[in-house]
Amino acid sequence: MPARIAGRLPGELDEQQAEVYRAITGGARATGPQAFPLTDAVGRLRGPFNAMLLSPPVGMAVQEMGAAVRYASLLTDRVREMATLVVAAHWNSTFEREAHEAVGRTCGLTDSELEALRAGELPALSDPAERAALRATLSLARTGLLDDREYYHAVAEWGERGLFELTALVGYYALLALQLRVFAGEGPEDPCDPPQTESGTR
Repeated sequence: MPARIAGRLPGELDEQQAEVYRAITGGARATGPQAFPLTDAVGRLRGPFNAMLLSPPVGMAVQEMGAAVRYASLLTDRVREMATLVVAAHWNSTFEREAHEAVGRTCGLTDSELEALRAGELPALSDPAERAALRATLSLARTGLLDDREYYHAVAEWGERGLFELTALVGYYALLALQLRVFAGEGPEDPCDPPQTESGTR
C-alpha cells in the first residue's frame, strides 16, 4: 500500500511544524554516527516522523517521548535495540526493523541475534538481565501483560524504573508501527489483519 500522506519539504512547513522538524532532526538524534537517515535527500522526514507534522502539539510530545526512551533511559543500548526489534517483528514494521537493525549492529548485536529477533524469538543470551528484559518485552508485545514471575524477574534485574522504561519503549514503538500502517502504507495487504503472532503467522 502506498503512503497516504506526502512528505513535506522544510520550506513548506509552518512555524509549529518547523519546530517539530528541528526537534526531530536536531538534538540527541543528530549527534554521533547516524545508523539510518531521518530525512530523504531533499530534507523530507522519513518513516513515522513525517506523520508527526500533522499535529505539531501531539507530534512534539511523541518525538520527545522517543528521545527520552532512546537517550535518557537506564536500559542498555543492546536491550533497547533488541526490545525495539521485538516490537518491529510483532507489528511487521519494515521501517522499524531496518532502522533498528542498523542501530543494533552499532550496539554489538550479532547476525544470529538479529535473525532470532526478526523471527519474533528470544535470542540465545548469556546475560540474565538481558534475558529478563527480552522475556518481558516478548510477553508485553504478544499479550500486553506480565505474569508475576516475569514482572519480578524484570524488577530484580532492572528495578521498577527500568521496567517502567521498558513498558514505555514497547508502547512507543507500537505507536510508531501503528502510525506507519495508517499513514506510510506499511503492514499487511488486508488492514484488518492483526499484528504478527509469536509463531510468525497471521
